[in-house]
Amino acid sequence: MLKVTQKFLKKNLKWFATFFILLGLLLTNLNLYPYNIFSHSLGVLGWTFTGYVNKDRAILINFGLQIPLFMIGYFKLFGMS
Repeated sequence: MLKVTQKFLKKNLKWFATFFILLGLLLTNLNLYPYNIFSHSLGVLGWTFTGYVNKDRAILINFGLQIPLFMIGYFKLFGMS
C-alpha cells in the first residue's frame, strides 16, 4: 500500500502543485488576496517536495527559496509582524 501511495505521489504531485501555482497566479491577477497566497504556497510546497523526492536540486532550490517569501505574506496577513 505504501509503495502505491509513493508511486502515485511521485507521478502526480507535480501536476497538483502546478494546478495550485497557476490558480494562485490567476487569483493574483483577479486581485483576490489572500486566496492567492494560500493557493500559490500550496503549489510551492508541492514542488519543493517533488524536488526533494526526485533529488532535483534546481527545483528544490527554486521553490524552496520561495517558502520564506510566502512566510512574510503569512506574517503580514495574520498580523505577526
